[in-house]
Amino acid sequence: MDLDIRLPIGFMFSILGFMLTLFGLFTTGDTSMYARSLGININLWSGICMLIFGGLMLFFGWRGKKAQKNP
Repeated sequence: MDLDIRLPIGFMFSILGFMLTLFGLFTTGDTSMYARSLGININLWSGICMLIFGGLMLFFGWRGKKAQKNP
């Protein structure tokens, strides 16, 4: 069967991570927004983590598809 769930998961996490990272970058100067998270820009850091995870899923998904084509 040619179903690989890593590619849609990678795309989803990459897109959402990119949007969250941009939001974190644009709201960096707003200290009142991040008072509840002890002054940490949680949007920026979670967006970066989501981008890394999404990139890894895309990499492993494409690598898996390439390995299936060349036995």
